[in-house]
Amino acid sequence: MVVTTEKERESGTGTRYIDCFRGVDLRRTSISCCCWGIQILSGTGLRIYSTYFYKQAGLPIEQAFTMSIVQYALGIVGVFVAWILLPWFGRRTIYLWGLAILAVLLLVIGGLGVAESRSPPPADSSGGSGLAWSIGSMLIVHTFFYDVTVGPVCYSLVAEIPSVRLRSKSIVLARMTYNIFNIISNIITPYMLNPSAWNWGAKAGFFYGGTCVLSLIYTTFCIPEPSGRTYAELSTLFQRKVSARSFAKTHVDLAEARALDRDYPKND
Repeated sequence: MVVTTEKERESGTGTRYIDCFRGVDLRRTSISCCCWGIQILSGTGLRIYSTYFYKQAGLPIEQAFTMSIVQYALGIVGVFVAWILLPWFGRRTIYLWGLAILAVLLLVIGGLGVAESRSPPPADSSGGSGLAWSIGSMLIVHTFFYDVTVGPVCYSLVAEIPSVRLRSKSIVLARMTYNIFNIISNIITPYMLNPSAWNWGAKAGFFYGGTCVLSLIYTTFCIPEPSGRTYAELSTLFQRKVSARSFAKTHVDLAEARALDRDYPKND
């Protein structure tokens, strides 16, 4: 670890943040930033305010809190499942399938929210209506699939996509992007759920379902598959301007990769 840290320090010597936006590094930096931003766009706001969300969906406060505990417990299980899937499936594949599933679940939540707003209140609301429980269940399932796919895989992509010499700076910029998106989400989500504000309730699923679909489209055309590639191979593919969808099937000769990759001296 000490040797690795020293080599990374040496490789980053003389670099500036502006270098992250020059040449092929602009593409690599933007992908890293978007990967982290997609975590928020995939519906993190609803998961963060899950207890309040469940309550506004129609569940009693005690049941809403219990659902939140179950939600986070399943999230932990989801991360363990991701550990098993990552060696067998590519990062891009898991990301794509994850976003597709999350988008469907969010749109279903929004649809159930519309149905709930149009249905008469139950005679006995002490246990919550069937629609309220359905909405809560969808968010729990959403959390599980998030923690199997987009949640943990993002960290792998953010670390693998940047060039070696700019990795630390690219990760800083990517995390800043995440924080900006998160601040915006934390501001607008309470307005969505609050009955005295926008009063969207579960219909907020349509908003995050839409941003999730946009994230899916971006991932399809812009996020490549780094799994099984060396950093030299990745740099060569980016320098060749290979499309994201062609990364996995494009052959790279190792000698050519080391000759073209500026992260590695040509005479070593």
